[in-house]
Amino acid sequence: MSVNVHLHLKVSNLEKSRRFYAELFGVEPVKERAGYVKFLPPFAPLNLALSPGRPQPWPGTGDHFGIQLDSSEQVGEHLVRIKSAGLPVREEMNVDCCHANQDKFWVKDPDGIEWEIYHLNSDLPEPRSDLPGQKNLKTITPLCCTPGQTQH
Repeated sequence: MSVNVHLHLKVSNLEKSRRFYAELFGVEPVKERAGYVKFLPPFAPLNLALSPGRPQPWPGTGDHFGIQLDSSEQVGEHLVRIKSAGLPVREEMNVDCCHANQDKFWVKDPDGIEWEIYHLNSDLPEPRSDLPGQKNLKTITPLCCTPGQTQH
């Protein structure tokens, strides 16, 4: 049995989004019907469905989707593939973000949804204010996980 996270997105242009996600995932959709496209990328436990409609604003504080890979090499392989497909990417290798060191890149879909493709290299130690010289350490906040807000 396969277990996947299911996301269903309303998109402003189904054909444009279909092309984008085929390039992002490196595979064609597993199902296409009038007004519906479904992807099951081989490298992530994801079931992504697209249908035409007005993209909705993000509820609460959500602002991007991410796919965590098993290695930095996989990040590099997907980066090369996605760049060669002509999709613009923003690279962030060996960055400290969200209390961890990561290798990642970002890519934006036609409706502006950002996808973070990343590998978690290592967790960062908790700053300790009780040690000499540690009182002024800047805490890495969840804000760093917002596209374009990575703290280096």
